[in-house]
Amino acid sequence: MITAWAKGLTRHRTGRLLAALAGVALAVALIAALGSFLTASKATMTQRALRSVAVDWQVQVQPGADPNTVLSLVRKAPGTQTALPVGYAHTTGFSAQAHGSTQTTGPGIALGLPDGYRDRFPDAIRTLAGSPTGVLLAQQTASNLHAAPGDTITVGLPGVGRRQVTVNAVVDLPQADSLFQTVGAPSQSQPTAPPDNVVLLPAAQFAALTHGATATTTQIHVARDHTHLPTDPAAAFTTVTGAAHNLEAHSAGTALVGNNVGAALDSARQDALYAQVLFLFLGVPGAVLAAALTAAVASAGGDRRRREQGLLRLRGLRPGQITALAALEAALIGLLGGLVGLGTAALTGHLVFGAASFGAGRATWPLWYGVAFALGAAVAAGAVLVPALRDLRTVTVAETRKENSPRRTPWWMRYGLDFVLLAGSWLVFRASSGNQYALVLAPEGVPTISVSYWAFLGPVLLWIGAALLVWRLTLLALDHGRPALTRLARPLTGNLAGTTAATLSRRSRTLARSVVLLALAVSFAVSTAVFNATYRQQAEVDARLTNGADVTVTEPPGAHIPPTEATALQVSGVRHVEPLQHRFAYVGSDLQDLYGVRPDTVTRATSLQDAYFAGGTAQQLMRSLARRPDNLLVSEETVHDFQLRPGDTVNLRIQDARTKALRTVPFHYAGVVKEFPTAPKDSFFVANAAYITRTTGNDAVGAFLIDTGGSRQQQIAAHLRKQLGSDATVTDLTQTRGTVGTSLTSVDLAGLTRIELAFAVLLAAGAGGLVLALGLAERRRTFAIATVLGATKRQLRGMVLTEALLLAAPGLAAGTLIGWALSQMLVKVLTGVFDPPPATLAVPGAYLTLTGLAAVTAVLAAALNGIRSSRRPAVEELRDM
Repeated sequence: MITAWAKGLTRHRTGRLLAALAGVALAVALIAALGSFLTASKATMTQRALRSVAVDWQVQVQPGADPNTVLSLVRKAPGTQTALPVGYAHTTGFSAQAHGSTQTTGPGIALGLPDGYRDRFPDAIRTLAGSPTGVLLAQQTASNLHAAPGDTITVGLPGVGRRQVTVNAVVDLPQADSLFQTVGAPSQSQPTAPPDNVVLLPAAQFAALTHGATATTTQIHVARDHTHLPTDPAAAFTTVTGAAHNLEAHSAGTALVGNNVGAALDSARQDALYAQVLFLFLGVPGAVLAAALTAAVASAGGDRRRREQGLLRLRGLRPGQITALAALEAALIGLLGGLVGLGTAALTGHLVFGAASFGAGRATWPLWYGVAFALGAAVAAGAVLVPALRDLRTVTVAETRKENSPRRTPWWMRYGLDFVLLAGSWLVFRASSGNQYALVLAPEGVPTISVSYWAFLGPVLLWIGAALLVWRLTLLALDHGRPALTRLARPLTGNLAGTTAATLSRRSRTLARSVVLLALAVSFAVSTAVFNATYRQQAEVDARLTNGADVTVTEPPGAHIPPTEATALQVSGVRHVEPLQHRFAYVGSDLQDLYGVRPDTVTRATSLQDAYFAGGTAQQLMRSLARRPDNLLVSEETVHDFQLRPGDTVNLRIQDARTKALRTVPFHYAGVVKEFPTAPKDSFFVANAAYITRTTGNDAVGAFLIDTGGSRQQQIAAHLRKQLGSDATVTDLTQTRGTVGTSLTSVDLAGLTRIELAFAVLLAAGAGGLVLALGLAERRRTFAIATVLGATKRQLRGMVLTEALLLAAPGLAAGTLIGWALSQMLVKVLTGVFDPPPATLAVPGAYLTLTGLAAVTAVLAAALNGIRSSRRPAVEELRDM
């Protein structure tokens, strides 16, 4: 019997089985792909964090301790690969003779590097000019002294006096912030920038020069073995932090660890939590939708399945045997759908990421595949087996022969659950988007971070509440809008318009469910696509804010480069060069950055968004600087700290170029600047460059912002580096884009959304076409009877097209509206992912058009197939029934 039943299902219910199988396959493929990719993403984040660190640990030898003893202790610590002692000595200043004049600098740092240091820590130092060994001078120091390889400089050492050394090379220190950190100091005590003046000496020469000098210390620079670290960044952070604490405990107070690799992993684990959040926000709804699609496909044949069950009961089959037959159908759908889904996930992994595992480890991706398969089986059982068991317990044989069971208003409509959920969503959203809200929490002093999961309630309640509201409105329209349905159907069905309207009204629940499914599928596609596009837009904005323009030439501090030097940078491919002043000014006792701009031309080289300012648009505030040169744009923090009001006089103390003394320059507070190209993220000022030049007698440029039209950025930057040598620092947007982005922005979000956007199109097409096709297939008897009663082919075609129109139009409209609302909420709730937050959402028109076309095409294909089926001879159709 089991074999015969299985053959009958595959032979006579092929379409229904394939549709249900497709729904299960989508759910399984989406869960397997997203789960595997999430695991692989975390491993990628860990590897990126580890690669970003030049020196894993900087172990500070404490005063009075023996450096050799500490070095021995560090080398014996588990996981240590390399440990080398590095000497640090504070200098009183540097000087050099250049072009007949003496150049001097302020205090700095001298480092003593042992033999083999650059081989063991290759990313710590980058040679710009000269030999890779010997006395190495930092680029900014070389620029300050006008020194080059072969020149002799003088180093002042406290307690020793002045010593001369010959420069062998000019170098860059890519990770100077960590290299010169104050080991053991709290984060708020860290220096805002590394020292401007640095010289690196061979260890023997360093020992000879600093013999007898004061203010010298020793650090042990350590490279750790990362092969056995966990792939999850949070677990890896815990491991390396525990190892550092273990070393400190064994050192008995003689060593303090500057844990650079721990700091990198700390940032990565926050990225990992955001990736997990995005998985829940953007991925889980797709899996739920695929499961709902499967249930809808299965329920489309619910009446037929119920009649078949009644016939089996009449023929004497026991409940256990009927249950076994229902379980067979569920098993066929679950097994085949699960296998197809796993195959789809593996194919997606191969096509997009080059591996079925999506890059996940061998021990993790099979687990996700297994979980996805089990969930697919559960979906199949819930869609097919559970309704069969329910009918066995609650439906009599006589009731299985009824065409329509009495309809009651759903309980959630009676109690207004949709309105309650929408109100709850609004309240949660208001609370979660308020001041000081953060989705990812990192409590100070606590070595763990967590997610404020209650913020998920807002989007979840909106999604469910909006779906129920669409269901309510569709039911109301179909149940009580028969006159309007008749008028709508008349152009397509002629004198069968009333009959068509009555048919649609009787099938209001089925149609409402189809409209809701299509609306949810479209909203999933819209919200995912808009979020992805907005994120990519803001990642580009972040990179441009950091770099300033397509290419930026930054002059060393203290250099006097006039604006006229912009003409020397007008190389081939450059459209505009904009000078940008950079000064430092005191407001009260607080020292802040001051940027001087040319208001009329600054936007020709860089973009200024309205979101960067408050108190006016970007254009309005630039006009105010041009109209009144003493106007000043102030950062939010300064406005709050000094209780400023628009129009207040702000007296800044700026160094005068003629007297070298600080002089008071009056400004008028005209607006708030939140972000500005090349500026720090906290406190700074923006003013009119001409006014700063006139009041200080100094027109020196801090940086040149270069517009290349968005093309050839790397080539132009390379040309300018060759032209300028070590006199200035040249950065381009492509270079900055790769450094400012977190592991989440630069790798994982792009892959995550590629998966989701592909499945979103499939879900929209499935929700639009599968349910309609199966519903039309179940109504072949209705079409046959209508044909017998005299309906023409044109009228039958009109009946099908009317139903398709009633499904597509409200479903697409409601889905677009829900998707827009979800996008607004997602971007606001996930504010921590964006830096800076977007002023407007980015709408990917091409993708959304593709999604809409896919849904409409699927609905049209289902309708055409229904029209073709309705043309079969009525007698033949009724005989088959």
